[in-house]
Parts: sequence; structure tokens; C-alpha cells
Amino acid sequence: MTVDLKSRLGIQSWCFRGLKRHEQVIDALKKCGVDKIELSAAHLLPWDEADLAGVVDLYRGNGISVSAYGLYGFAEDETRARAVFELAKLAEFPVITADLGPTGLDLAERLCQEYGKRIAIHNHGRRHRLGSVWALEELFERCSANVGLCLDTAWMIDSGEDPVQVARKFADRLYGVHLKDFVFDRAGKVEDVTVGEGNLDLPAMLELLGEIGFDGYFTLEYEGDVDNPVPAVAKCVQVIREVLAQV
Repeated sequence: MTVDLKSRLGIQSWCFRGLKRHEQVIDALKKCGVDKIELSAAHLLPWDEADLAGVVDLYRGNGISVSAYGLYGFAEDETRARAVFELAKLAEFPVITADLGPTGLDLAERLCQEYGKRIAIHNHGRRHRLGSVWALEELFERCSANVGLCLDTAWMIDSGEDPVQVARKFADRLYGVHLKDFVFDRAGKVEDVTVGEGNLDLPAMLELLGEIGFDGYFTLEYEGDVDNPVPAVAKCVQVIREVLAQV
């Protein structure tokens, strides 16, 4: 393992969507032993926030850095999109987790160029228009390197793909990872589980990220236990760190 994933591990704030105040999220992060947060719309709408700098400073003042923001769906609303880029500028993170509507690419490309940032498409399973490998291939063929991938490991499994091989395939466009794991019932309904206890080959995934020199944001996402997420999220953190110590 040649990259330090352990120190870069963050948590998606969506895990803590049942906690409504930033102070509660900060407390949860500290209980999980993690000092990075990928903020989501569950806790921050940049276009409605009067004091973006104050939010960033609140986290920084508690020893927590904002490693990314997302998921933001780019369409044609430049005011909202620009607010997200302003957050990236204030918090000094390089990549925004994104979706793209059919008409959103031009605006996203233009703002990436203006702000010196990138976006990373979050694949969201078999029903998502950009959830398949072929759809991502087609997109990357017609856009600049400012547009890459935030690989959600569980949702890539939902699309019938091996996320380890997808990470290898898109290594040069892999700007972020959502480390997440699913099990499926007979009807194909998904359920979040501790990473490594479902269909994700966690050691292989982490070993591959080291092999390709992955340097993007590295975010745990666990969507279960909304009313009491800390025990399960903390367990995920522990498992990830234990596996990282072995690969």
C-alpha cells in the first residue's frame, strides 16, 4: 500500500442525516474517530446558506476538514451550481461529487475551468442514467478530464459490475470513492451492511486503490440506522482501518 488511505478516510454526512445540526455531526465524527467530512444536502445547501465561510470555519475549528461536497445534480441553474463551487473554493477541496442532467455538462465544464475544480460523477446503480460502465465510457469520451468518477462501490455492484475492476478501468478518471457495501434480497432490494460483510471484496478494493496510486477523496457511506448511526459507522471505520493495516 503506497498511498495513505487511513489518514484520508472521511464520512459522508448523509450517514448522519438524522442529526440536523452541524454540532451534532461534528460530535458524531469525533466518536467515529474521523476528521474529514463530505458534506451533503442533508446538512448544507450552499445556495441557501448565508455564511458558507462560517460553516467551513466551524468544522475547521473542531479539527475537521471538508473533503468534498455532494451529490450535486448539474442542470442549467448557474446560481446554485456556482454556490457549490464557491463552497469548494472556501473549503479548499478539489472535486465535487456530482450527477449530470441531460443539459448539465456544458455548465459543469465551464465552472470547472473557471474555478480550477473538477467534478466526479456518482454512479447510482442499474436504474441511473450514468450508473453503467458503458454510460460512463460514453460520457468520458465527450468531455474533458475535469469530469471524472466518484466510484460508489455498492451501487456499482447493483449495476452488475465488480467495483475493483471498474476502479482499475477508470483509474485515470477516479477522483473519489464512496466505500459502501450492500446485500440483496430475492427481489433485488438493497440493504446497507458493514463494509466487507456484503458483496464488496474490501481487501481487494483497498489493495487496488494502493496499486493505482489513488489520490482522490475517500469517503465511507453507510445509510442504515438513521436514528442511531454512530455505532454502525464507527464499526465500518474500524473494519476499514483493520483491513488497511493488512494490505
